[in-house]
Amino acid sequence: MQVIIAPDQKLRFKTTLVKKVTPKLLETLKEMEELAKTYLDPEGVGLAANQVGLTEQFFVAKLEDSKGKEVFKAYFNPKIISYSKTTKLFFEGCLSIPDYYGEITRPSAVEVSYMDKYGKGIKEKLTGFPAWVFQHEYDHLQGKLFMDLVLSQKAKLFKVVGKDRAGADIFEEVGI
Repeated sequence: MQVIIAPDQKLRFKTTLVKKVTPKLLETLKEMEELAKTYLDPEGVGLAANQVGLTEQFFVAKLEDSKGKEVFKAYFNPKIISYSKTTKLFFEGCLSIPDYYGEITRPSAVEVSYMDKYGKGIKEKLTGFPAWVFQHEYDHLQGKLFMDLVLSQKAKLFKVVGKDRAGADIFEEVGI
């Protein structure tokens, strides 16, 4: 399993609903989690099914659990029910578009529904980082990339052009 890189058209397909969470699908989920964990610079915090060539509607995201521990969580057939009116500017990148980042404005909170890995329906409100990750991965499942938002928002786009002496990324603005 590997991450598909743009402009591969598989990233543009709208995914189909998961009919049932099967043992095979759970195994695929574990593979996706392990693959996301291999991305350390930049860190992989989410991975949508179509980013690995699958057609079903699910993603994994690395978030904090109720005890503050970072864990990967599965979201099957996710939906965004409503968006907050307040927005936040995010410096957003994507494993499928390596070395590019954009200043994207997204709603700072969303009300969502999805099915967990046990097949249970969940409805909750997400704010901050979890809301941002959910929106980014949900967009993937709709065949949208963060670059689409860069273009539609006429946002700034940056490319990693190297590292400084401390090992931090050096960015250069790219004209679009």
